[in-house]
Amino acid sequence: MTRTLIRPTAFVDSPFGHDGKVARLAGGLNWFASVELIRVGERIQTELLPVEGIENKLDDDACAQWTRLTSARSPLQLGERMIRLDQPQVMGIVNATPDSFSDGGQLATAGAAADAGAAMAADGAAIIDVGGESTRPGAKPVWEGDEIERVLPIVRQLAAGGTAVSIDSRKALVMEAALAAGARLVNDVSALTWDDRAAEVVSAAGVPVILMHHQGRPDTMQDSPNYPRGVLIEVYLWLEQRIAAAVSAGVPRDRILIDPGIGFGKTVAHNLELMNGLALFHSLGCPLVVGASRKRTIGALHNEAPADRRLGGSLALALKAAEQGAQLLRVHDAYETVQALKVWRGLRDQALTPRIA
Repeated sequence: MTRTLIRPTAFVDSPFGHDGKVARLAGGLNWFASVELIRVGERIQTELLPVEGIENKLDDDACAQWTRLTSARSPLQLGERMIRLDQPQVMGIVNATPDSFSDGGQLATAGAAADAGAAMAADGAAIIDVGGESTRPGAKPVWEGDEIERVLPIVRQLAAGGTAVSIDSRKALVMEAALAAGARLVNDVSALTWDDRAAEVVSAAGVPVILMHHQGRPDTMQDSPNYPRGVLIEVYLWLEQRIAAAVSAGVPRDRILIDPGIGFGKTVAHNLELMNGLALFHSLGCPLVVGASRKRTIGALHNEAPADRRLGGSLALALKAAEQGAQLLRVHDAYETVQALKVWRGLRDQALTPRIA
């Protein structure tokens, strides 16, 4: 059986004067004039078509994808905070771990970690993502009790200060403890596959969840990542299955976000292919989260730069994601990313301002 996937391409600055010839991507600030149809069967075939009249050339499945691709995303309701998704937002990272690949051990106390999160929120981060277990390549699992002890005081302090908090965990007990302490979003790098109770916890709490693609476990995922049909296609189909599983477990589709999992069981080439093809994932109909900040791919492309010297590459990848409609960018450098997005938004606003003759 052949399946057709739809990847937007040929992005244009403005829709003005192009009635019927361009489409809006996920209700955001990006418009596109063409699509690449990817036909997945015994062989992978592609075809480039203009947007004009595209719906007449699609089967029922592809038409449903098209509808999702061009529909606006509802705002995230995180407790009393509402996060708009008609423009890219920043999720700031707080790692309460001694062995995180980027900043492990730098935040010596829970108070210091909470202060760092509050500072990122003040710098414009819409959400602060708190994690107590490193899932970097080669990392070993952390006992739930230790993870809870690391994250709970940070979550509690940030939430008490009015910050929108996400809990970065794959364990149901940690999720429950963090949600009780004030977290209002679950970010699960295992896409609810690590812990049998995770989907139940998310469903019962009524909170949004981020489902991230991964291949293998953190301690082995970089040994020999392999995608026979191509990383873009396989990640898409895997996320589609995880969305369906979450919905079956009682999580409403409009509370599901997706993350292609840059660096999680992928080579440098895989990561770059995913970044180039990000717009494809919008046809799944869920807000798109991208976490490429300080990842090893940047060092691989620039003289093996260490994690703390990858700001330029992180911003380049963040802007690449914004150009393809990503709604949430998970980053270490909140101030710099917010500033880059402010300039990007200024460019988009100017392009979308009607010219008066």
